[in-house]
Amino acid sequence: MLSNKLIFPPPEEADEDGVLCMGGDMSVKRLLLAYSSGIFPWYEGNVPIWWNPDPRFVLFPPELRISKSMKQVLKSDIFTITCNTAFLQVIRNCKVAIRKDQVGTWINEEVEYAYNQLHKLGYAISYEAWQNDILVGGFYGLKIGRVFFGESMFSHVSNASKAAFITAVEAMRKQDIQLIDCQVYTSHLESLGAKMISRNEFLDLTHILVNG
Repeated sequence: MLSNKLIFPPPEEADEDGVLCMGGDMSVKRLLLAYSSGIFPWYEGNVPIWWNPDPRFVLFPPELRISKSMKQVLKSDIFTITCNTAFLQVIRNCKVAIRKDQVGTWINEEVEYAYNQLHKLGYAISYEAWQNDILVGGFYGLKIGRVFFGESMFSHVSNASKAAFITAVEAMRKQDIQLIDCQVYTSHLESLGAKMISRNEFLDLTHILVNG
């Protein structure tokens, strides 16, 4: 169990399920240390659990795949995609969204507050999909160095979050983001080009791209 000291066990020591340790707080400094070390938080009840799974699900921006149908969606301007215009709304929509493969959501009030602080400091970023001036999809994550650490997404309209994600990846390529951490497998992101890499490869890349 972590204390209030800003320290984590070596990330390579995560168990076969990806769990590294439990406890600690959700301060800005701890979160930045965690992500920079390849670690991300999840909650079980009121206790944060810190993860570093093997393998790790990532997307290299040049490997983004856009289907013909999505190209048509993007071309049709069904959605207006923005960046950082509604961060609070995005995280709140992610907070209340219930996915098919889980009972609830990990975003509690402490998490919401922490990531809003990270947003104010310029680390946490959201992308939004709008339709008729209504927020219908989006996602958020942290940009540290040349890595974007994806956190959560939601969609109220078919293809909304996908359109936001594709637009974001194309923007990130121009910003020299070289790695997008998707954390764990989803078929949704696999269809866009995300793939598994080993924990060691992920940690090596993170070290270089965050600190280099």
